Amino acid sequence: MPTIQVKVKPNSSQQKIIEAEDGSLTVYLQSPPVDGKANQELIKLLAKKYDVPKSQITIKSGLSSKTKLIAIG
Repeated sequence: MPTIQVKVKPNSSQQKIIEAEDGSLTVYLQSPPVDGKANQELIKLLAKKYDVPKSQITIKSGLSSKTKLIAIG
C-alpha cells in the first residue's frame, strides 16, 4: 500500500494536481475546507488519477491539515 505526501490548496479557481520530483503532490481543490468537502474532493480526484475506487484512498494523517499522508490501495 503506497503512501503519498499531499499538500492541499483549497478554494482554488481550478482543480489540478502537480507532482514534485520527490513524488509528493500539490493538489489544488475548488472546495472550501469546511465539513470535509475538500477531503471528499481530494479523494475523488486521487481515485481518478490512480484509476482506483474511492474506497481505496485513505487519509492516514492530516484530516484537518493542509499537509496530508494518503494511502492508496
